[in-house]
This record gives sequence, structure tokens and C-alpha cells, in this order.
Amino acid sequence: MPAIEYYLDPAHFDLVTPDGKIISMQRIDDKTLEAIVFIENISPVFVGFQIDPQLIFFNVKSTLAQVGVDGIGMEYKLDQKSRSAEVRVQLRAIGELAKEMLKYIAVGAEIGKLFAADDRRRVRDPEYLSRMFGRADRWGRPLLSLGGLHGSDDLILDKIDGRTVAYLSLQVGRVTYSKEMLGFLPTLGKALVSNIKTRNMMRLHQEWHPHLPRNITDEELLLVRTLPLHIRTVFARVVDNLLADGYKHTSASILQPDTKASGDIYELFGGSKRELSDIPLEFYTLEPYREHVFFSDRDQLQSALENDDALFNAFATAPGTLQERAATFVVKGNQLLNLTAEDWIVRETRSFDFPGTTHIERQAQLVERYIEQQPTYPFLKSINDGAITSQGILMTRYFPSPLLKRMLLGDMTQRFLKGIYFQYPSLSGDGFFSSEDRALLHDLEKFAIPVFWVDDSTKKILRYAEKGGRDTGMFVPLSQLDTFHKATSIGIYGSNLMRGDFEIELRELLEGLLKMRETVNHPLLGKDKPLALITGGGPGAMEVGNKVATELGILSCANIVDFRPKQGGVVNEQNQNPFVQAKMTYRLDKLVERQAEFYLDLPIFLVGGIGTDFEFSLEEVRRKVGAQSPTPIILFGGSDYWKKKVTSRFQLNLESGTIKGSEWLSNGFFAIQSAAEGIEVYRQFLTGNLLIGKEGPIYPNGFVDMAHDKLALKQPT
Repeated sequence: MPAIEYYLDPAHFDLVTPDGKIISMQRIDDKTLEAIVFIENISPVFVGFQIDPQLIFFNVKSTLAQVGVDGIGMEYKLDQKSRSAEVRVQLRAIGELAKEMLKYIAVGAEIGKLFAADDRRRVRDPEYLSRMFGRADRWGRPLLSLGGLHGSDDLILDKIDGRTVAYLSLQVGRVTYSKEMLGFLPTLGKALVSNIKTRNMMRLHQEWHPHLPRNITDEELLLVRTLPLHIRTVFARVVDNLLADGYKHTSASILQPDTKASGDIYELFGGSKRELSDIPLEFYTLEPYREHVFFSDRDQLQSALENDDALFNAFATAPGTLQERAATFVVKGNQLLNLTAEDWIVRETRSFDFPGTTHIERQAQLVERYIEQQPTYPFLKSINDGAITSQGILMTRYFPSPLLKRMLLGDMTQRFLKGIYFQYPSLSGDGFFSSEDRALLHDLEKFAIPVFWVDDSTKKILRYAEKGGRDTGMFVPLSQLDTFHKATSIGIYGSNLMRGDFEIELRELLEGLLKMRETVNHPLLGKDKPLALITGGGPGAMEVGNKVATELGILSCANIVDFRPKQGGVVNEQNQNPFVQAKMTYRLDKLVERQAEFYLDLPIFLVGGIGTDFEFSLEEVRRKVGAQSPTPIILFGGSDYWKKKVTSRFQLNLESGTIKGSEWLSNGFFAIQSAAEGIEVYRQFLTGNLLIGKEGPIYPNGFVDMAHDKLALKQPT
């Protein structure tokens, strides 16, 4: 199993081991036992395997410490290969109750664990903790507080010797035990062997005496109390050298990040006539996934995500081949900038022939099996299970399978997943999205989970964006998102086989529109209304359109379809032209769907073949059925060409009566031979003077011939 998956295991933290059991023991005297404690099933990512052994210490169970049994690690043997450790522990009795307890400690008892006090994980800045005050986890439990969710005023943070220290004020009085506690010790000894929790049962025998002093004498255990402490974001450790002179804390000095209002009793010994007033704690950070940190707090991560090179370099660390899926979850800027192959989960997913809903149970079983094979699955499951508590981004070699939709759109995922970054749309479809992919993109957009394409072909980071009121969108350069949302869409239709001689005229036409923005005020054009030009993204006329747009500073877009040769098909290879900035891709079986998603405000037709004829008909139909309000459609190339392509069909439909009531469509097409003619059409339309639509005239050629026909203009009232 990759190391990264151990960080997702909710049963382990990387700074502590599981509890260890006594495998042999020897009584030294009535106050001392020496035991060999064996710890197994240690996480492979336990920090203690890598750091100086002197930073590792034994932490005795608090149930033992609270009856006065301290546990001091004397010798440590760690074996990373077998994921185990053997520790020689000296158990020392503090007080008469503890002497009695030593009699009931037996082989097999679980008495404590190891903690790795890695200096690199020590919390140094109080701000790291203070931002957690008043915040709660998904279950409403305080992340860090003393005395309840809003108890932050009772937790004083300071910075001492380069580390953050919290001073917990003690309540007046001290804790003692009832006489019945002696009778409970045999039960406690057996519970240690059987791994049964007894802390709440011990509380039944603890008595609070608010009037007793909080000082200490030799051979005496002092139990003191603070307000209930909640820790969900860090490990806390009692700082012995900051305690008042004469006081020492037992080795049960670690408060784990699952402490929920139970970390309120502390066990001390030593000798001092001065009363103790507070308990000093230092803190150690958790694994990044468990820090309960909000994305908005990760300034370094947000800065790194704005750096294209950082993202491309991060993806370069993903191991495996392009035939394997890979994913990781990133919650810190430093993590993103220092990714290694071990930080990724790699899976070679196998394809299934799903039997369909005629075999419901088998279909469901195979779908679940396929989902669990995805490298994104462990991260999404950990988010939903609560093992990941920090908000972050999902990085995946391929856009997530639509079968993961249920997990991606769940309540917890929506809360913790702040972005999806991928390199390739699909393993099976190469650079082309399926219709299910695009539906998932639409849903992610609606659920406010941004999706980013770390695109090798453009060497840019593109974000999926939708225009208002439309259920489709494109991947757009980050700097152009606002332009895309506001832009009026101009479209170029034409042959992929020929560039034609339209470039000069097309440039002049678009320059005329840009200039016109300064003088007109129309919903489609004005000073604050940018332009976007959309093509099919291929060569020929499409390349001319994207090239001119790019050079004029107009957002250059493309809806690119998979025209790679198919068996029985006659399609010319259409490589993406190099002038595309924003794009969406489609598989060939969704050609018609792709065409419907152009949503053009101002279409322009150049010379083209069957594909152009198809696009011409779709623009006609969109206007006929009211999916698009009437706007001028420019036909570049002169009237002779367009008469041969359009007129006979229009006149036949007219004669046969099959377009009755729709003859007015002819007044929306304008055949031009020069940019100046096109600019005039746009000027009259954008100033509200052009008679277009149902109130306009019918033209016998099926279009307005700008060389011979007079523009139909509204009469002044």
C-alpha cells in the first residue's frame, strides 16, 4: 500500500504508535516494576522511524498515571521493517494507591505508547492555534478550547523559546479517591489486559475537594483539574521545565487530538509548599490532512496555485505511465511545492463490460468495484469518513470518472474539496470529454467545486466556466474568466480544408466591431462588453478565425470534436490549431450536441462543405424555434457562391409550403463581399434600425444580397 494511504488511516497518527503490551516483567521492589513492552502494527509513516531516537519517549496510559503509576522509557528498539518496537519501561509507584496497583499489572496489559516529539512539528506561532478558537468540527465539537466551544478566553497563548505555550489555569482544590477505589484496582488491572476503557468508571471514585491546597509532598500524587479541554487540531504535551519549581508531571503528558472535554485532570509529583497555579502545554501539528485548516487560511497554497509552473511541476512527480490513473490530495502550499512519487496513489483500473439494468445487482456490484479502483476513491472516502479534516484540492492525472459523482457531490466533499485539477480529460477518450463528463462538469460548477485543466497542449491552467443561463461551458484561461462570462459570442463556420482569402476582410470586420463598441449601447455590444470568437478549433477557415481573434485581443475559443479517422468514416484529420485559448472537447458521437452548444450571438459563415451546411441549417432552426433571437448572420464570399448553396433550397421550401410562416428567416442572412458591408449590417442592427425577424421582409434568394439588395431599415416614427 502506498505510504500516502497510511496517512488516510483514521486508526493512526504519524506522531504516536498504538498502545503496547507487556510481554515480560520483573518486580524490583514494592514501588518499582520493570517491564518489556512490545508495540506492533505501527504505521509505516510513524515519524519515530526517521528522527533522532532521543526525541522519542514512552507515554504511560493516563488511567495508570491517575492512580499514581508513572512509566519511564529506559531503552527503545524500533524496527521499521516489521513495524514494531520493544521498549524497556520502568513503572514507578507514587503513593500507597499506586503501590497497590502494581500488584495487578500483568503480562498482556496495555500500558502506553510512543510519542515522537519531532521539533519540526512543534507549533511556533500562536496564530496557528488562535484561529481555531470558536470553530467546530463537522459534528459541532470545538476544535480547540478550554471550557466549551467559546472558552478561548480561558486559554492563554504565549511564545516561549520559539514555541507556542498555553497556560491552563487550575481550578481551586484537588482530586482524591474514595476508599472504594482500592476494591476497583483488580478490575482496572484486568481491563488493561482486555483493552477495556475504564476512565469514566474511575471518575466514579474520584472526589473533588475545592478547599484542599494544591501543593505537594514527597511520595504523594497530586491530581489537579482545569476546565474541560477540547483538542481536535494538535497534540499537546505538558512542558515539565515550565512547571513551578518542585513539580513534575507523569509521563502521561500527551493529550491526543481526539480529546473531547476529558483532558481536565493532570497528575503531578515532587515536593513544594507553593501552590501550583497552571499547567503549561506545548503543541505539535498533525498530518496536514487532519489539521482542520480552512482553504482560506492557506495563503501559501493559494499563492502556489496561481503559479502555472508549480502545478505543472507537481503533476510531473506523479509516478506510473499514462495508462495508469494517479491522484493526490493537497492541503498545504509546502506540500504542493514538494510533492514526491510517494504522495500519489496510482491505480491501473480495469475496464468492465457493465451488464446494464437488466442485471441490477451485478450492475451495482461492478460499478462499486470500478469506483473503488479509482485512485481518487481513498481521498473522497476519507473526506466523507472524517479522516481528512482540512480543506484542499484534488489533483488527478485524468478527469474523475462520472461514476464518482455521488461521492464528489456529497455534503462533506463539497465542504472540503476546494478544487479539482487534472491533466487529461479521459484515459479512454484521450483529450475528448464524454457527455457524462460534461454533465459532471456542469454539476460540479453548480455545487461550486471549481475544475482546472492543467493543459499540456496550451501550457496553461484553464478553468471550467459556464455562461449564465446555459448548461454548458468551456475551459478558459484564468485571466480571461471575466471576459468569457461577459462576452458577446462571434462564431466562424467554414471549411477545414482551405484557409481562403478571408483573413484581411475578417480582420477588418472584427476591428470595425471593436471600434463600434465606443459608439453604440446595445446588449450585445458596448464599452464594457468584450468579444469572444468561437470556431471548431481545427485548421483552414477555423484557424484563420482563431488567429485573427488572438491578434486582435479577442478571446479565441473552440468547440473541438474528435475527428480522428473512424472505420467507415470519411473525415479529414483535424489537428487543433495553435491559436485556441479557451476550449471544450467532444467525442464524435456527440457531434450534434456539440454544435448545439455553440450559442453564437453573431455567426459568420465562410466557404465550407457538408459540415458548414449542417451548421447553417442549425442556425436557421435555432432562430425558427426561438432558441436564438434574430441577429445578423454574415455570409462571407459573395452572392454567387451563396445562391448556389442556399437559394434553390429556400425557393423549393417556399414553393412547397414547408416553411410557411418562417419565410422571414431569409432576412437574417447577409451575403457580403467586403468587411465594410458587414460593418454596415452590424451598425444598423446594433443601433436598432435594421428590420430583422418576423417584422422584416422576405428575400427570394433566402438571404440579403448586400451587392444588390437594399437593407430594410425601420422607418422613423
